[in-house]
Amino acid sequence: MKNMWVFCQKEILELIRSYKLAWIPVVFIILGVMQPLVTYYMPEILKASGNVPPGLLEAYEMPSAAATMTQAIGQYGTMGLLVLVLAAMNSLSGERYSGTAELVLVRPVSIVSIVFAKWFAQLILLILCLGLGVAAAAYYTEQLIGGLSWKFVISAAGLYGLWLLCIQSLTLLFSSFLRGPVAAFMSLIAAAGLSLFHTLLPNVFDWTPARLPAYSAGVLAEGSNKLGATYAGSLVSAGVLIIFCIVGASLATGRKKLAS
Repeated sequence: MKNMWVFCQKEILELIRSYKLAWIPVVFIILGVMQPLVTYYMPEILKASGNVPPGLLEAYEMPSAAATMTQAIGQYGTMGLLVLVLAAMNSLSGERYSGTAELVLVRPVSIVSIVFAKWFAQLILLILCLGLGVAAAAYYTEQLIGGLSWKFVISAAGLYGLWLLCIQSLTLLFSSFLRGPVAAFMSLIAAAGLSLFHTLLPNVFDWTPARLPAYSAGVLAEGSNKLGATYAGSLVSAGVLIIFCIVGASLATGRKKLAS
């Protein structure tokens, strides 16, 4: 347990030294703030663009605060996800190909502790980035468009964050036996595949983590945490996927140790 905490401190310190705890939260804040600002100033943007069809500005209706917040959180599934995957892609592969992993693994340390520490550091990064980004988006939405229930905002952010954590965990798994760029590519492909399968066969894949973004939007749209019977299934499947990724990454790293 002591070794695990030491490794966690090391990984968090590495996030600080690489400035990931500085620039990635800034990216999330900018992404979150953009949606309420663009929504509020859309009539002026259309007016300034020129050649606006007659009656378009008069027919424009300001979206509700909940709809704006849903769109703001949804942006983290594209650019936000890409940034997180790129930040995590060298978690294990970078140390493996630089030779740092061999120096650590020759000591009597637990491989699970090393892998968990890297996963924990990515979790801290996600909580900080998503927390600041959602808080900024909610603040500007309340100031410009309308009131929000912070209870539902936090619930929606938590559900969406769990989906992002699943993809971060997959990146960690792929990073244990692939090079960083390939691991990032495979993680993005996996995320796109899960989302595509859920879109094409929603009744079949309702229990998967890919359903979590829809649950997140439902919390804000309906103003309720009652999301249906498959809600628990998505949470359980997300937890199983995360545990599988941590265990799989540990086994893959252990095989590299035996091979060396």
